[in-house]
Amino acid sequence: MLKRLKPGRKETIELNIKGLGVPILMRRSPRARRFSLQVSEAKRGAVLTVPAYSSFADADEFLSRHLDWLKERLAGLSEPVPFTDGAVVPLRGYAHQIRFAGPVRRRGVAWIDAEDSIDLPAWPEAAAQSAENLPKLCVSGEPEHAPRRLLDWLKRQAQHDLKDEVGYQAERMGLEPKRIFVRDQTTRWGSCSTSGALSFSWRLILAPGFVLEYLVVHEVAHLAHMNHGPRFWKLVEKTMPDYERAQKWLREHGASLHRYGADDMIAGGAGQSPKGSIE
Repeated sequence: MLKRLKPGRKETIELNIKGLGVPILMRRSPRARRFSLQVSEAKRGAVLTVPAYSSFADADEFLSRHLDWLKERLAGLSEPVPFTDGAVVPLRGYAHQIRFAGPVRRRGVAWIDAEDSIDLPAWPEAAAQSAENLPKLCVSGEPEHAPRRLLDWLKRQAQHDLKDEVGYQAERMGLEPKRIFVRDQTTRWGSCSTSGALSFSWRLILAPGFVLEYLVVHEVAHLAHMNHGPRFWKLVEKTMPDYERAQKWLREHGASLHRYGADDMIAGGAGQSPKGSIE
């Protein structure tokens, strides 16, 4: 039998059931009464939650019974889009084509070159169009370092936009957050701690501005109401009457944002936008 793990403790196991070489995050939970299997778009893999005293044999048998379901869901995941030269990525809700510019002085880490673009095409509709007419997201430096430089630049852009939006919305609502963090979150787009600290995913810089605005309004509202009760939603609606538009966008496109700059391996817990689940 597997040894009992402390609450919250996780372990990752590599499973090769009938040739399926997919990394599975296996999480023991003292609260779980049955096995559950979830395919996460955010983590591009599967998460298996098992009861505290279950065995590897039990887990193997459960996965074997649901192998066809697992293969089908994994095959349905969108292909990852690494930060490579020529790749098309969203930025503030608009499609851009990445261009590695090489060592360039006096241009900074990254910049937008839209001189040859016809217009500023909205993402994801523009993702299927030719990249030739898209604005270029240029990245300086040696090609081998460009992906990391672009990632760092995007995080700084997210920090800037989120800080400004939090300041604006907090003033409107008469509230004051203690601190603001921008992280590579996969379980939530944003969160508010009981101490008044707000955390957001840097990937919100990829989404349209009204989506980032909604997430900020949502988390700032939690400074007044640490729940999702009627008073909380009344404050959200008063501050942003069309907030449901952003919710709809997140339901339809939010999980796709995790494709960008990501690899195929599981690195953490279950994503906030599971592709499917089974018990």
